[in-house]
Amino acid sequence: MMLRMIRRSLPALMAMAGGFALSAMAAAKKKLDKQFLNVGGKKPPGYTHVVTSAPGKMIFISGQGGNDDAGNMPTDFATQAHNTFKNLGKCLALGGASFADVVKINYFVTDMKNLGEFRQIRANYLNMEAPPAATLVQAVLAPGLLVEIECIAMVSEK
Repeated sequence: MMLRMIRRSLPALMAMAGGFALSAMAAAKKKLDKQFLNVGGKKPPGYTHVVTSAPGKMIFISGQGGNDDAGNMPTDFATQAHNTFKNLGKCLALGGASFADVVKINYFVTDMKNLGEFRQIRANYLNMEAPPAATLVQAVLAPGLLVEIECIAMVSEK
């Protein structure tokens, strides 16, 4: 009789234990730990050597340019750079992320003389205390385009 009760109760107990384990795993997944690491512990200007992230959802954002909401392309670098970050922010939001979730970012500019201005603008959008891994490339872009940015973000699985 006792053995029959244990056999009947065992599946229910296992299901409860499994439920508790799944709840604990779900809670752990809500916070996605990222580490921003630099060789020799020295922080380089404006980027991080290595970014590690716990498993989660990866979001890949294609290169965004500086067009405004109406599709117009400004001729000045500063407006294009701000618009590019705003467009990137919209794409991140669409994927369920924000600038705080970016772990890798690539910048393409047509003229390195804009680098100082670009760094000032970038600081309005990214956490420069723990910046993502980054690459800056001087490139030939589409006519009129002065800057393009693509990125990868990581968020926890919901």
